[in-house]
Amino acid sequence: MTSLPHASGFRELLVYQKAHELAREIDDLTASFPKYEMYSLTSQIRRLSRPVGANIAEAWAKRLYKKHFISKLTDADGEQQETQHWIDKAVDCGYWTKETATTLRQKYEEIGRLLDSMMTKVEMFCGDMPRTVCEPPAG
Repeated sequence: MTSLPHASGFRELLVYQKAHELAREIDDLTASFPKYEMYSLTSQIRRLSRPVGANIAEAWAKRLYKKHFISKLTDADGEQQETQHWIDKAVDCGYWTKETATTLRQKYEEIGRLLDSMMTKVEMFCGDMPRTVCEPPAG
């Protein structure tokens, strides 16, 4: 699939970069959770923060089909919102301060706005692209 004037791949998308970095930040911050949370809260928040970027990457691969593109971005948005719920839970359990949670939520809300913008401006990402599934003839 062809590149776009503003990005030649998903790694160049600001929203992907932010999601990727935030997933790493979540990994680092959850390392201080008690060991008994390893298979509960720690696992849950990590499992939700990671697919945000993965769904953005998959959306990029599905740009040929606007509805698929939007569907994967919607999945990414759902994951970031669910991650916000578990951030609140980490505060409720006393593992993170309200300030840490507010910073994380603001970053996820920004990702949500960027995803919404991509869905609103779908034509910028899914415009007329070649739909060739075969290799061009040699020669």
